[in-house]
This record gives sequence, structure tokens and C-alpha cells, in this order.
Amino acid sequence: MSQNICQWIETHADFVPEKLAVRFEGREITYRELLSQITQTAAVLKDVYGIGRGERVAYLGFNSPELLVLLFACARLGALLLPLNWRLAPLEQTYILENAVARILVCDDDHKMIGHQLSDKVPGCVACDHADIATVTDDVHDCVDRDPKVDLMTPVLLVYTSGTTGRPKGAVLTQQAVLFNALNSVHMHDLDISDHILTALPMFHVGGLNIQTTPALYVGATVTLQRRFEPATVLSAIRDLRPTRLVLVPATIMALAEHPDFKRTDFSSIRSVTTGSTIVQKSVIDIFHDRNVPVIQNYGLTETGPVALFLRIDDAFSRVGSTGRGALHTRFRIVDDEDRDVPTGQSGELLLQGSNVLLEYWRDPVATRQALQDGWFRTGDIGYCDSDGYVYINDRKKDVVISGSENIYPAELEHVLDQMEGLIEAAVVGMPDNRWGEVPVAVIVPDSACDIDKAKVLSCFDGVLARFKHPKAVFSIDVLPRNVMGKVLKHELRQMLTDEMSTQADLGAGRKRGKLAQVF
Repeated sequence: MSQNICQWIETHADFVPEKLAVRFEGREITYRELLSQITQTAAVLKDVYGIGRGERVAYLGFNSPELLVLLFACARLGALLLPLNWRLAPLEQTYILENAVARILVCDDDHKMIGHQLSDKVPGCVACDHADIATVTDDVHDCVDRDPKVDLMTPVLLVYTSGTTGRPKGAVLTQQAVLFNALNSVHMHDLDISDHILTALPMFHVGGLNIQTTPALYVGATVTLQRRFEPATVLSAIRDLRPTRLVLVPATIMALAEHPDFKRTDFSSIRSVTTGSTIVQKSVIDIFHDRNVPVIQNYGLTETGPVALFLRIDDAFSRVGSTGRGALHTRFRIVDDEDRDVPTGQSGELLLQGSNVLLEYWRDPVATRQALQDGWFRTGDIGYCDSDGYVYINDRKKDVVISGSENIYPAELEHVLDQMEGLIEAAVVGMPDNRWGEVPVAVIVPDSACDIDKAKVLSCFDGVLARFKHPKAVFSIDVLPRNVMGKVLKHELRQMLTDEMSTQADLGAGRKRGKLAQVF
């Protein structure tokens, strides 16, 4: 029998069949029942929709057991699961479905209308609901024939991440990558069958799906899924269900802390809170440290599964600010511009290598060659390693803006602004924000003959990009700073914005002070 990650569920269904695997909104699914649902879904995908090895199965919906069932059903068939970000605009989702050549789009009840509209625009893609793929027929047997070519090197996840060129790229993760990511996570958290994971972050991100959720199913633990993050619901689950672990990004940590129930919530069941996705401020970590709950940082990207570097609980309180050491099955290097290893304490680009790293970018050999060089994945992030082997991330080589755990690439926004009448040129940079970590800010050079206001600038993003990507402020300038090669000097723009915001608490409409003026 060939190997695939569905064997995790098969093994637990044999050894602990009545163990609770997944809890969701009043539903409780044992490992035996989870395997049965996976088997039935795989049979329907294969027999009704013709899904086989290498086919793409997209999912559009909030967190649900059906998403996990789809993942393991795809693993049995050798197909790829494509989880769609429900926060994206329809144009963005359409591009992803077309680029992936998705065969089927499975939707939950909240997204069935938009799902059918999307499938109508994508040739060869059929939309269906949860119930359509869960239908049990007399033809469904206890075991679905497996393709003998399906093994751990078979791709199983196709997760799109925004690209610096303005178009998202599909990171292809093999079943081996999901397995070794799980092994990294087990070592990170000391996960075992007694753990109870609370998953509140969206599983269309590898953070919500793979930092704790799939690793919990690897060890036979219990996962409680929440449809989407709501502070009151998370705090209620911690109080009533007593989970042992959860993953939160800085924005969701702050949202919990601001809720009136936070101070009176008992966190004694929580063994650790895992965070990451961006540089995490000490003040955010202290929110849980002040309650004596260890906060451990994870560093990773969509392309790395994502678990690549991490702290363990023993280091949580003493190494605040570090993203930890290399994961159990991941190696790292920090190099200069000539790809030479830098000395301890010196900053350079972080490179990663391991079985958890992506196989390739989907249908993008150029991006694949740029990212995977000499067996190493180039993260584009800048950091340093101290004398004890702990890594600190201090900058990003790329211009990505990480806002509330979502990656926002300025090129996407600049492409939209480039098509707006009345603008000579524009640039987008990230600026610090107390709530979201960073937010995108647009700096425009308006045509003096045109009347430009903030509403007009922001309206050009409506229906084109997801709301969270829209600029949170708009500034005008006479000319963008550039180097001799014509490249916009974004570090200078950020400094100008910092100076402007720190010296002007209240700018009048259209009134210039210095080089920048805020557009109202």
C-alpha cells in the first residue's frame, strides 16, 4: 500500500476509534466517523466528479470539518486541495481558479451564491455544496482504490500567496511537506494525544491549517474548530471547553485583550499560545505573559508549510523577540548579497531548506527558479542569529505589508492606482499601526489639472481588491523620490511619512507642510 497522509486518520480510527477528532458548532466527530466521511467524500470526488491524481479541488468557505475532510480525501486520491481566501475580491478569486485550472469548487452555505457565480466564469470548473460531496450512495465502499502512484511526494496543497509582481503565486506543497511540517510542530509544541487544539484562525492560510490543526490530527489529538475568529466566541470556548493550545496573530491577541471578558477568563488550561506572521511587539506578547501563559513565536511562510523556525515553551519568557531556532527538520542560513554566510550577530537574508518547503510555484518556473536556488528557499526576509543560535527577524527585503496576519503587496495596489485617471504616479508603503501591526498607505503624485480627493482614490479599489488591502491613508507629493536607476526609494517615503505623521496631528484639507500633504 502506498503512503499518504490519510493514513494518520486510518491509524487513529484503528487504535482510538471513539476518540473525539473534531468538534464544530455542536457536532462531535470521532476518528472513526472522520475516516468514514473522508472515505465517502473521496468516493464521490472520484466517481461523480472524476477527480484523480493531480486534479485541483478548490474550497470556498469558513472553517468547517468539511475542509479537513476534503484535504484528506484529496490525499487518498492524489488530488490537490486549493483553499480560497474568502476575504479576496471576486476578481482575485477568479484569477486563482483560472490559474489553478480548478476542476471543482466546493462551497459552504455562506458562499454558495458567490461560488456558483465564480464557477460560471471559469471554464471547466463546477461548483457544488458541502452536501453534494458528502452524499452516501450504495456504491460507496469502505475503501477507495488508491492510485499506486500516490505517495508522500505527491502534491496535496495548492495555496496562493500574493506576489511582488502584483499577481498571486500558487505554492505547491507535497504530502511529505505536510508530514514534516507536522513533525516540526510536534517538536515545537510537544504535541501529544492529550492535547486539545482551538482553531480560530482561517484555515485558508497555512497558519490556521498547519501550525496546529493538521499536526493535532497527526498525533491523534482533538481539534475544536470555530467558523471564524470572534473574540467573544474564542473566550467562551476557552472558558467552557478548556483547550490546551491555540494560534493567534498579533491583531487577534489585541482583539481578545480589548474584549470585556478577557480579564475574567480563566486561561489555566492553555499550555501555550503560538504567534507569528510578522514581527511581534513585546507589548503584544506581554498580554498573555502577564497572565502567565507562555507565548511562543513561529517563523514561516506559505512556502514552508509554514513551521520553519520556532521557540519552545522553555524559551518563551526568556527569549521574547526571537523567532527561535531552526525547526527539527529544517535548516537555515543567513547570507549576504553574495550568498556568503554572515558572522554571528550580522544581518542578512534568511534561507531555508527542508522537506517542509514547497515543491514549486504552480505554472511559474521563473518564480520557482528565483525562490529555490542551490537547494535553498530564499525567504526575502532579513534577520540575524545570536551566539546561542536564536534567530531575530528585523526587516523584510521585499516590500510586503503584513496587516493583521494578511500579506499585502504594494505592487497589487500600485497596479490599481496606475490605471486611475488624474494620477501621474503613485507608490504604496506600509506604516506602523497599533491595531494591525502595519497598514498600507498610498502616496500619489496628482495631475494639477485634476481634482483628486481621498474618496476618489479609495473608490478605485472597490470590487477590485479585498477590503483589507485598501490604503488606510492617502498622501500627495510633488514627485516620488527615486534613485539614479529610477527606482522609487520607499525607505525615504516611509521616513517622510513618519516625520509628517509625528509632527502633524491634524492636517487641514489640501494644506501642505513640508513635502507631503494628506488627502482628505
